[in-house]
Amino acid sequence: MIREIKNNHLYFDGCDTVKLAEKYGTPLYVLSYTDILNKIGEVKKSFLDRHENTRAAYAAKAFCTLAMLKIVEKEGLCLDVVSGGELYTAIQAGFPAERIEFNGNNKQPAELEMAIDYGIGRLIIDGLQELKLIESICAKKQKKAKVLYRITPGVMSDTHEYITTGKKDSKFGIPLDEAILYPAVKAAIESEWVDFLGIHFHVGSQIFDNAYHLSAVDVALDIMKEIRRRFDFTIQELNYGGGFGIQYTGADERQSYAYFMDPIMEKTERFCAAEGFKRPAIVIEPGRSIVGEGGMTLYTVGSIKEIPGVRKYVNVDGGMTDNIRVGLYQAKYEGMLANKASEKAVDKVSIAGKCCESTDILIQDIEIPESQAGDIFAVFSTGAYGYSMANNYNKALIPAVVLVKEGRDALIVKRQSYEQLIQNEQMPDLIEG
Repeated sequence: MIREIKNNHLYFDGCDTVKLAEKYGTPLYVLSYTDILNKIGEVKKSFLDRHENTRAAYAAKAFCTLAMLKIVEKEGLCLDVVSGGELYTAIQAGFPAERIEFNGNNKQPAELEMAIDYGIGRLIIDGLQELKLIESICAKKQKKAKVLYRITPGVMSDTHEYITTGKKDSKFGIPLDEAILYPAVKAAIESEWVDFLGIHFHVGSQIFDNAYHLSAVDVALDIMKEIRRRFDFTIQELNYGGGFGIQYTGADERQSYAYFMDPIMEKTERFCAAEGFKRPAIVIEPGRSIVGEGGMTLYTVGSIKEIPGVRKYVNVDGGMTDNIRVGLYQAKYEGMLANKASEKAVDKVSIAGKCCESTDILIQDIEIPESQAGDIFAVFSTGAYGYSMANNYNKALIPAVVLVKEGRDALIVKRQSYEQLIQNEQMPDLIEG
């Protein structure tokens, strides 16, 4: 088991979390190498090994560090980036250019230049103006870029409104209106500077029902058929995005990759056979589902405040600066006292962060053993969108990240220092004057 209890302590991938907290300090992100490898193995077994001409691109936005990208590279996956910073990290990690795709709804000229200079495998165009921008950069550099169009499939998925990306009213993707989409496709097909490969969509994040993906697949396949009818052009690639849900609490029932991909591939194969298409390359973009459950965050308990008849607050030394998802999405988490892992729960408390915000509550109403200052509290399933969304609100420091595997631990991100916190700040002469 990745997570187990021994000698009243919580162990994670063979490591005593209490000792990790002592060694590296808190707050502390901890990632299980074993769990990450297991999840990548499931992607291979359920999708890549079962179907020819397929790829899986790890969505770097979930968790993007040099070490993580090296793991992804070693395991043979591709990489999906959405910013110049993620692309730069990939370049510094030596990630193969052909295996990188670049998403994003407002790519800046400097970001596109970096991508084209590096020769990345795919630029996923998100808006009508982007094609001309890419063409101008390619013309200047005398290079050609491979591109896909991200469409807005008009699918409203059953997830939090803030992480629904496939609905008609979305900042992402090109609308399906014929007068908008098909002239854009024609321009890409006829372009001297891009090689138009196909269609991309993303229906949202933390999805548990495959019906939303299947509805979007229908839309993409119909567009593929219409492109052939209008332009006598056969697309080579369909990117079906990611968004596969994980387990944050007992109320979440994680589905297998096969649950999503088997019916998706069956629908795609059946359509292509019926319409006389050679089945295009199929790409997916798992991120959270690879790294989310393989992470936890360790905190040290500080002050405890009890309001008689109302609530008891157990305050920890982190909060919305290292996990903003609770305040942003009302995300739910589970956790436990890592140093009292075998003890009986006797208290219902709320785990509160240290920021000067009333919304800085990590977990509402959790039952734990009697707690005191110095205890170590672990929050589960924080591998995705914890470190990647960490911030310096209240001048809090970004925590360190430790990778653990079978009882061994290694630091992969150093804790930010106070000196680094203000390293870009300057004191102008204007103040002295």
